[in-house]
Amino acid sequence: MTLSRRKTIALLGGGFITAAVGASAYEITRMPRTASAPWGQAGGYDDPRMRALSWAILAPNPHNMQPWMVDLRTEGEAVLYVDTDRLLPHTDPFSRQITIGLGCFLEVLRMAALADGYEARVDLFPNGSDDAALDQRPVARVRFAATDAAPDPLFAHVPARRSLKEPFDMTRGVEADKLAALEAAVLPGTEIGTSNEEGFVEEFRALTREALRIELVTPRTFKESVDVMRIGARATDRTPDGIDLNGPMIEFARLAGQMTPEKLMDPTTMSFQQGMEAVLANTDSAMAYVWITTATNTREDQIRTGANWVRVNLAATEQGLGLQPLSQPLQEYPEMADLYARTHERLAPTGGTVQMLCRLGYGPDVPASPRWPIDAKVLNA
Repeated sequence: MTLSRRKTIALLGGGFITAAVGASAYEITRMPRTASAPWGQAGGYDDPRMRALSWAILAPNPHNMQPWMVDLRTEGEAVLYVDTDRLLPHTDPFSRQITIGLGCFLEVLRMAALADGYEARVDLFPNGSDDAALDQRPVARVRFAATDAAPDPLFAHVPARRSLKEPFDMTRGVEADKLAALEAAVLPGTEIGTSNEEGFVEEFRALTREALRIELVTPRTFKESVDVMRIGARATDRTPDGIDLNGPMIEFARLAGQMTPEKLMDPTTMSFQQGMEAVLANTDSAMAYVWITTATNTREDQIRTGANWVRVNLAATEQGLGLQPLSQPLQEYPEMADLYARTHERLAPTGGTVQMLCRLGYGPDVPASPRWPIDAKVLNA
């Protein structure tokens, strides 16, 4: 995530420039290099499974943890596992959100295979699953078979897909026909809701702002984010997952010693206080919302939610809309219980689980999130 100049100065209080002035221009202005390479390498492999997987690794996922590992030992098959070292136990204690991310991965895989002339036949949790925790058992076995079925038109938007974590243009509303396009993008039978109604938007700006504030002021949940922050281009290239913080202002701050995990975690510092306000400002600029609910909350429901979620994200890209998931009020830890209940009362009044909620609007172009190369994610290639 490349922070805007306004957001970074707020984060640091503006007092770091003098201390960093001696740094080389190269250090200050460089951006990640290898971390963005997988976006340009997608599709460039001989094995059709590798071609599909090279697109699938670009799928959205919580905290950009990229929790997928794939076994290719069997010809014509790919077996998907979750990397249990990449879970989020404090904000996602049942790995519901991680499972949704795996569903995004499988849907992009399916679309990529189809565009290449293959059907990806997915068998979910072939050895069973646990609703309370993900484990070492396979998430899915995927078999590739030739097909003449037409490609999914949403696949064309994978290279431009983003999760936009910047303020939206509050002078531009989200048109009803664009909300309808998002609703039309999901798989049959999906429960999806959208709203650009002024009262609803105001209500959920306040609700999601408070939910994000709770996550930030609860030490263990905020530390879960800080622990995976990659501060500066070198750190992002070295470890291309988690929450990347990049751009000249970030490099100034890092070199001046003002952007450190310790300062970010300390609620008495200006870095923490103004940084929190800068992050919360995103929720204040929401111009519409989209959400997905399911009647039950099985692992299969969560995988299907992921498939639908990435389809909504791709449809938003097609429509020129910015989109940012707001998972905080859906998180299942004690401090969030009241907002979790309120969100469900409003969005799932007859029961069920709100699986995804996000804000919509028009915003700036942003770089793609960093990715590990596909070789780092494939077993026994």
